[in-house]
Amino acid sequence: MNFRSTPRHRRSVTALLLVSVALAGGCKETPGTPGASGPSSDTGIGSPGPDAPTATAPGDPSATPSAPGTSATPSAPGRPGTPATSAVPPTASGGWIIIDAAAQAAATKAFFARKPKPVTGNPVKVPEFNVGCTTSHHNSDDPIVLPKLVGGSHNHTFWGNRSTDANSTAESLRASKATTCNSPDDQSAYWVPTMYQNGKVVDPKEVTVYYGSRLKDPSRTQPFPFGLRMITGNAKNQVDTPDKQGNHFWCAGIGGEIGRSADKTFPVCAKTANIVRQITFPDCWDGKHLDSPDHKAHMANGDHTGACPKSHPVPVPSVSFVISYPLSANTDGITLASGTSFSMHADFFNAWKDEALAARVRNCLDQGVKCNSAGNF
Repeated sequence: MNFRSTPRHRRSVTALLLVSVALAGGCKETPGTPGASGPSSDTGIGSPGPDAPTATAPGDPSATPSAPGTSATPSAPGRPGTPATSAVPPTASGGWIIIDAAAQAAATKAFFARKPKPVTGNPVKVPEFNVGCTTSHHNSDDPIVLPKLVGGSHNHTFWGNRSTDANSTAESLRASKATTCNSPDDQSAYWVPTMYQNGKVVDPKEVTVYYGSRLKDPSRTQPFPFGLRMITGNAKNQVDTPDKQGNHFWCAGIGGEIGRSADKTFPVCAKTANIVRQITFPDCWDGKHLDSPDHKAHMANGDHTGACPKSHPVPVPSVSFVISYPLSANTDGITLASGTSFSMHADFFNAWKDEALAARVRNCLDQGVKCNSAGNF
């Protein structure tokens, strides 16, 4: 799939109060270093749906608070995997986490001064690299929306960093090292609301996280900073949105979709296919903040050419989750921890090793070629 044509793609008063408390307690971050894509056409996965809007607007937090408790024990273990973009610890202000401007400018200059590795062989001419991941654990925590509020959210399914919980910071994620993704250089945390069928947890069969560029000239793409976090989607959406962007579950595999679930919100797939969800993040950064009060306002989508708006001028890797669930013919009784299929949303907390991420962006994305999980052509 061509990245340049890839689709773009949280509660009650109590929830907002909890979020306010959480943000006030979560502003003392100490991370330090210095987003919608999809798989290229040779993955064998079909079209995930129509294009999304080309700008992001501040929205509601993406976690539904419940009574605080104790983090759940990981329930579905998976298989494990000179900083170029580092900045000094950022400062927090009213929910905005501000990055050090001078350090970020120096890191950006150093990144573009590095010489890309010469392209060898005949790689696919698509600016892309990816990591394959398996489920790590579940808990009712959300370190982005509800930091330090243990058990304060609806249940989430996590992959990537094994240590992710309510108390996670960029530094703690990096110190953990253990990941369920196939690149040990990627210590990032990824999560979505847990899926259930008739009350039983349904874990993804596999997850691929794609990093790409939709820019007409991908050579201007630069790494997002260490500690950047963002969410996409809205857990408050319980019905489809007017632009039909609320439901992107589809069938991948031979036979594809053959019907709809009883409530019409999930596809029924042929027995040789699986339900898949692609979730896409904005790929333009404001260049100033690692986070914002709604966890969206510091990010935006580019226009139809991939160009970033003046308010968010920094093109960063376009991140897309492609999640395959082991469900096909029987899709009745499926819900998400956040509600209906239309409430699907996703969180990303960057903890890549700086040099590894910078190398992949410079060598693969900036040169417009596809690399594997190790960052090789």
